[in-house]
Amino acid sequence: MIRAVGLLALVPTLAAAGPVFVDDSAGLPVEHVYSGGWEHFVGGGLAAFDCSGDDLPELFAAGGTAPASLFVNRSAPGGALRFEAAELPEMTGVTGAYPLDLDSDGQLDLFVLRVGPNRVLRGLGGCRFEDATEAWGLPQRDAWTTAFAATWEPGQGWPTVFVGNYVDRSDPEGPFEACDGSEVIRPGETGFGTVETIAPGWCTLSALISDWQRSGMPELRLSNDRHYYVKGGYEQMFRLSPLEERTDWAKVSLWGMGIASRDLTGDGLPEVMMTSMGDQLLQFNRGTGFEDAPYAQGATAHRPYTGDDGRPSTGWHAEFGDVDNDGRADLFISKGNVDQMPGMAMDDPNSLLMQGGGGRFVEVGAEAGIATMHRARGAALADLNGDGRLDLAVVNRRAPMELWRNVTEAAGGWVGVAPAQSGVNREGVGAWVELRSASGVQTQEVTVGGGHAGGSALPLHFGLGVETGAEVRVIWPDGTEGDWQPVRPGEVMRIERP
Repeated sequence: MIRAVGLLALVPTLAAAGPVFVDDSAGLPVEHVYSGGWEHFVGGGLAAFDCSGDDLPELFAAGGTAPASLFVNRSAPGGALRFEAAELPEMTGVTGAYPLDLDSDGQLDLFVLRVGPNRVLRGLGGCRFEDATEAWGLPQRDAWTTAFAATWEPGQGWPTVFVGNYVDRSDPEGPFEACDGSEVIRPGETGFGTVETIAPGWCTLSALISDWQRSGMPELRLSNDRHYYVKGGYEQMFRLSPLEERTDWAKVSLWGMGIASRDLTGDGLPEVMMTSMGDQLLQFNRGTGFEDAPYAQGATAHRPYTGDDGRPSTGWHAEFGDVDNDGRADLFISKGNVDQMPGMAMDDPNSLLMQGGGGRFVEVGAEAGIATMHRARGAALADLNGDGRLDLAVVNRRAPMELWRNVTEAAGGWVGVAPAQSGVNREGVGAWVELRSASGVQTQEVTVGGGHAGGSALPLHFGLGVETGAEVRVIWPDGTEGDWQPVRPGEVMRIERP
C-alpha cells in the first residue's frame, strides 16, 4: 500500500478566497421542521442518496412528531437547488435514517430509526418505497433508536447492522443513569437474523464501523452521551466477530453526539472526529491507538464564533468534505442547544472549519454565509446540483430545514468515485479508494454510519486542487487491490469490480 506522510503540507495552494454559500432553502417545497418534546431533543437526521437515477442526491429528513419527508432533487445541473415532495409511507417518531442496499438488488433502501419500533423501506426504483419491516424480519423493540452502522461480513448475503438505543423510556428511575442496551443484528437467510445485545449501554448517539487499523478486520466504534450515563460510561470500540469489546485503548468520556472519520495525515489510517457539548474532539489514528489532537489544530469549535453568547457550544452532526476542492478535507459541524440548557450557548452557529497548511483548521462559517442561529441537528455535505462543489443541507429542531448552495469561485478540480460490484454488497461497503498525484495520496473508505442519526450513500468526492495527472484505485472489501487508472477530472467515475 502506498503511504504518504505530510500530505497536507504538500497540496498546491489555490487562490486565497474562502468558500461562499448562498441560501437556497426556498428550493424546498415545504417548510420541514424536526419537532417534538424531550424524546426528540436528539436525532433529526438527514439521509442523502440517489433514488431517481439521475446522479443528483435526494434528501430524506426525519420529522420527530411531524411526518418524515422525502425530497426528490429537481435541480438544474450547476443551478439553484430545487426539490419536490415525494410520496412516502407516512411515519412519525422518526429520529433519522441511513441509505444502503440491504437486499443487493441494485436499489437503495432506507433503515429508518424511530422512537418506537424501527422500520425498513425497500427501494423499488423511481424513489418509490414499500415497507419491508415484516418481510425482512427486522426485530422489533419499542426503543429510542439514535444510532446505526452496517457492514457486510465475509461470506454473508445480508449486512450485519448495529442499532444504537438511547435512554430507556420505561425505566421509572430515569432518565439519568437509565441508558438502554443496543443490538448487533446478524444476517439471516433472506433478511435479518440473530440479535446480540450490547449491555450495559451508555446512551449511544452515533456509531461507525471502520477498518481503523487497515488490518482487514472492521471494528465498531460508539459515541456515547455522558449527560445520561453520568458516570461509569465511555466511548467504546468492539470487534465484530465474535462481538467483543476492546479494552486495550485509552478510554474517553464525553457528551458524545456524532462521529466522522477521514484520513487527514496521508498515512492511509482514518482519523476520528467526535462532537460533544463543549470541545469537539479530533483524534489522530496512530495504528495502535488514538491520540487527541492539540488545541492548536483548530478543531475544537468549542464556543460560538460570532454573536455575544460566550457559553460553550453543542456539536451534533460532523462531516468531512473538501469544500473548496483544494485537496484537503474540511469539516462541517452542526451546532445548537439541546433545548434550553442554561449552561450552553443558545445562539450557536454551525461551524465550517477549513483545513490549511500543517493540517490546521480555521473557522469560516460567518464568512461563508452559513452562520444561522437555529438548533441544528442532522446534515449532509453533498454535491446537490452536480457542479462538483459540495453543498449543504441542515435539519433544524423547531426551525425550518435549510439548503446552502456552494458558489465558491476559486474551487479547484474534483472527481467523484463510485465503487460497484456484482452480487452482494453492491456499493462496496468496506472498500477503500486511494487517489494519488504529485501531491501525495488521499484515502477514503466506503462506510455506512457516523454523522448524527443520518448518513449518505453517494460517490466519494475528492478535491484535486491544481493537479491534472492523478490516478485512482479501489481496494475492495476482501483486500483485492484494483488497478491504478487515470482520473477523469470533473466526472463521477463508476469503477466496476472485474
